[in-house]
Amino acid sequence: MKPAFPLFCCLSLCLSITSRAQQVPSPTTTAATAQPTDGAGVRTLGGVIADMDGALVPGAKVTLSTASSKETQTATSDSEGHFSFSHVAAGAFTLTVLASGLQGTAVEGTLNPDESLELPPIQLRVAADSTSIEVSSLTQKEVAASQLKQEEKQRLAGVIPNFYVTYDWKAAPLDTPQKYKLAARSLFDPATFVIVGGFAGIEQAMNSYSGYGQGAMGYAKRYGAGMANAGIGTVLGGAVFPELFHQDPRYFYKGRGSIRSRVLYALSTAVIARGDNGKWQPAYAAVAADFTTAAISNLYYPTSDRTDEGLTIENGFVNIGTNAAGNLLQEFLLKRLSTGIKALRTPQP
Repeated sequence: MKPAFPLFCCLSLCLSITSRAQQVPSPTTTAATAQPTDGAGVRTLGGVIADMDGALVPGAKVTLSTASSKETQTATSDSEGHFSFSHVAAGAFTLTVLASGLQGTAVEGTLNPDESLELPPIQLRVAADSTSIEVSSLTQKEVAASQLKQEEKQRLAGVIPNFYVTYDWKAAPLDTPQKYKLAARSLFDPATFVIVGGFAGIEQAMNSYSGYGQGAMGYAKRYGAGMANAGIGTVLGGAVFPELFHQDPRYFYKGRGSIRSRVLYALSTAVIARGDNGKWQPAYAAVAADFTTAAISNLYYPTSDRTDEGLTIENGFVNIGTNAAGNLLQEFLLKRLSTGIKALRTPQP
């Protein structure tokens, strides 16, 4: 069972959300694209600001100066890292780009008459003096604690916990207390109780697990079973088995490469995991949690809804499939629906 219970019990809701895919220009693009002018004789100049990992940089200050004019224009990159200038004089131009925590850069080019340009991505490096904490002076536990604090700010639509994903490819491994702390933080979040209550209401309306009956008592039993599922899945999948097998329970966001490579990566992480030693290995912890949770649920579901050994094994595989689907959502959708995310800065191998 994937530990981030509120996230995965909302999979059916997330799947109904339609979202326009954000297309980030490839960092390997080397030539600007000429486009028709924006109206007769009106030249435009635009582009995208990103860091060296391809993460978009909003709020960057872009200053345009041209050889034919002493005046400058200034623009600020939007939430998708894009900036644009209109009524640009033809001829040589220089763009100066500044962004908090990143090294500034200058880009030169030429704008021909009756032409508009969409430049290749302008990539900025992390400033040498931008790190507020000297990592080398911290222990691994202290680095992990700082990163964990950031992850606990991540929420879907600012409400639903999205703690079990890290956008730092080289995030420090969690020690035992940190794994249990993250599990407790997710399980006892107010949103968890509300979401479980909502699903219990849906089950009652559909008369799922009919052995529980109806009325207040029936709802209470469904709610208790839902909280038991959340607790067992979160504690076993987020702390007990990850500590036993020395594996990291979080999803490591890839965010770059071809769509195919990202799809394969997301699906594979349902059965492989990063060990506390930083190496990828079979996901013993997650798989053990999937099947154990399916088996334990037989203890408190109505007799008529309890499963035999064969169906319990089948439910274990269903849990693995649910994890794979959740990882796909993490890779392609949920980052854009989340708040409290710190931009990815750590390069991937």
